[in-house]
Amino acid sequence: MTGPVLADPFTVTDVAGRAVSFDKPVEHVILGEGRMIYALATIETDDPFAKVVAWRNDLWKNDADAYDAYAARFPEVKDLPMLGRLTDGTLQTETLVDLKPDAVLLPIGDKQAADEVGLEDMLNAVGVKLVYIDFREHILENTEPSLHILGQMFGNVERADQVAAYWDQQMARVTDVLETAQPEEPKVFMYRAAGYSDCCGTFGSDNFGLMVKLAGGHNIGSDFLPGYTGTINPEQVIASNPDVVVATGANWGHNEGISGFVNVGPGAAAVADDSRAALAKLMQAPAFTGTTAVADNNVHAIWHQFYTSPYQFVAVQRLAKWFHPDLFADLDPDATFREFSETFLPIPYAPGYWVSLDGKD
Repeated sequence: MTGPVLADPFTVTDVAGRAVSFDKPVEHVILGEGRMIYALATIETDDPFAKVVAWRNDLWKNDADAYDAYAARFPEVKDLPMLGRLTDGTLQTETLVDLKPDAVLLPIGDKQAADEVGLEDMLNAVGVKLVYIDFREHILENTEPSLHILGQMFGNVERADQVAAYWDQQMARVTDVLETAQPEEPKVFMYRAAGYSDCCGTFGSDNFGLMVKLAGGHNIGSDFLPGYTGTINPEQVIASNPDVVVATGANWGHNEGISGFVNVGPGAAAVADDSRAALAKLMQAPAFTGTTAVADNNVHAIWHQFYTSPYQFVAVQRLAKWFHPDLFADLDPDATFREFSETFLPIPYAPGYWVSLDGKD
């Protein structure tokens, strides 16, 4: 008689450079950032929540429409415990232990806070693995490794390879063309979470700042910020005189007291006129009124959550068309995202991830 087939032990090297060993694929996981579901859903497409025992509340707060879409497809989502965050003190480390997970996934940005409270030692003491992934701080260095980490942990390495290969292929549709054409780079101001926070949040040389570079633009924030995100004053925006302004937006309706943001994201095509009006109002701020971008009506908004998901290739394609419309006339980022969603994601594709003041969305 043949006994059960046992999974082979394996070791992942997380994005913090830590080697973490497992006896078998995980069965009970805590998502230290709810928006990790964007990546996990590409690996565990049949039911990305099947092995999740709790998650941070940020998907619900920062992408209400995606939360609703996942909850409609997987009703158990509504019963998952929602956790706070280490970095702001709203998550008690004992809560993680009480949920009895096999592993806790944290974004690399939480590592300092985790180290300060001794989280790794605490979890090790009860046999829980701690793994860091990253789709935000170093997108070129960490997106594909993070996908591969998820593939190993959830026992679906081949699927992770497929997602990473698609990511590479779609990025190359922009970067290969730019490498050949070497066009002049427009000056671009990325207005981070426009309307959600005060002017003028933006991005340094990574995250959306790097996406601007990969799309053939010069990211103004990279001239001033040492990290991937930060704030510059309105006078610096005026002096830089961007040729293009791109605001990031989302459905932040679950955040109390927040208004004036540009609602772009899944399903937001239905409210495109309202989103365009919100974007136009934001451009009335002194930082923007005299800029070349506003004078030329070269002002756009794009889904903020591209900045913390493995879907950055879609944003790079959309940015490239705004920066170099003639060069990328045949590129259709909406079709790209639709194809990706139908191939790798369990929820229906719902357009609305960007909007432009000129109405040519």
